[in-house]
Amino acid sequence: MSTRSSVRWLRTCDPAGNFPSMTLVDRVTTRFTEVVGAEPLGVWSAPGQLTIIGDHTDYNAGLSLVIATDHSVVVAVGVRDDGRVRVVSPFGDATTVELTRCVPGSVSGWAAVPLGVLWALGGSRSGASGLDIVIDSDIPAGPDFGISSAIASAVAVAVNDLWEIDLGRMELVHACQRAEHDMVGTPTTMVDTATAMFGETDSAVLVDCQLAEASVVPFAIADAGLALLVIVSDGHRSPGGAANQDRRTSCQRAAGSLGVETLRDLAVNDLQRVRETQDEETYRRVRHVVTENARVVAVAELLLSDGPRAIGDFLVASYLSMRNDFDVHNSHSTRSIRSAQRAGALGARMTGGGLGGVVIALVPTELLSFVERKVRQTFTDEQLGEPELFVVTPSRGAHRVY
Repeated sequence: MSTRSSVRWLRTCDPAGNFPSMTLVDRVTTRFTEVVGAEPLGVWSAPGQLTIIGDHTDYNAGLSLVIATDHSVVVAVGVRDDGRVRVVSPFGDATTVELTRCVPGSVSGWAAVPLGVLWALGGSRSGASGLDIVIDSDIPAGPDFGISSAIASAVAVAVNDLWEIDLGRMELVHACQRAEHDMVGTPTTMVDTATAMFGETDSAVLVDCQLAEASVVPFAIADAGLALLVIVSDGHRSPGGAANQDRRTSCQRAAGSLGVETLRDLAVNDLQRVRETQDEETYRRVRHVVTENARVVAVAELLLSDGPRAIGDFLVASYLSMRNDFDVHNSHSTRSIRSAQRAGALGARMTGGGLGGVVIALVPTELLSFVERKVRQTFTDEQLGEPELFVVTPSRGAHRVY
């Protein structure tokens, strides 16, 4: 059976249907054959990620509830015998390095992510085989959909298989995080990579950054007659790096002033003490983190007991907290949320680690077309540009396709 035929056979035999786009798999295998002159030993996939609730909690050792989306990174990988690694993708020029020289500071740009994973998994030590890695993706561009974590996760599960390292999923999460920290120079938390590793169909991943744990919570929105609509506006184009760092520093400073290691160590009943000892801006930022952690717990419990139709009010409360307490908002997101709710969404909120621009709305399936039309009409009427709208489905985490 040929590579292409085997992929199609696997697709028909997977009852959950949790494979990346076959067009994407065909594209990456074709590109691999063009570059290497042979078929890959295998193809691995990892999903994008989208936060349902729990933003700006992660770097405070808090809780986040996130889904693995049905957009993917796929990597086609083969072994080479010269001790070198070649990585190829649509994101920039191909990069080839000696595996033993794949260390922090040796490479920059997009290739630092996959090469950083190889370093974190011990590739700079002698004895590891060289690799050809070809990467492709259909994850939407921008900082809020987790493409970097998906690349890292897909490469990690591939190398774990091919090098026969036999690491567990959480060990791979920590390796990807080391790659992001030390090779890329980005102070990421474990949330996105944990979601990419532990995601399941019709489920969300509850990530506890203090305990370094991830657990799966049911989130069968289709069975509940719901769709998760994503609305992307022009505000998505800027992640607000300096402003985000300001908030992060403010939270760390507040924790020190309050005598706790992180804001995760505070509960809602501690907020009066915070109000009495901190300035107004610091109090509001602490209040967002503390109450957002409580909302994450409440939503996870509701999903277990009552299902996804019960969580709409908590999405709205999260949005109001981010806007009023954490000063995360922009006019595009505000109008997206209001328009979606007026058209019948059960709840909507901004999502992602930036300063607004991506909105999710939990919409009854029968109202989906109407909500989409109303959101587009709002953008047209208020001359806000053209929004990008699409539906995402909670999907499977990182895995081998074939």
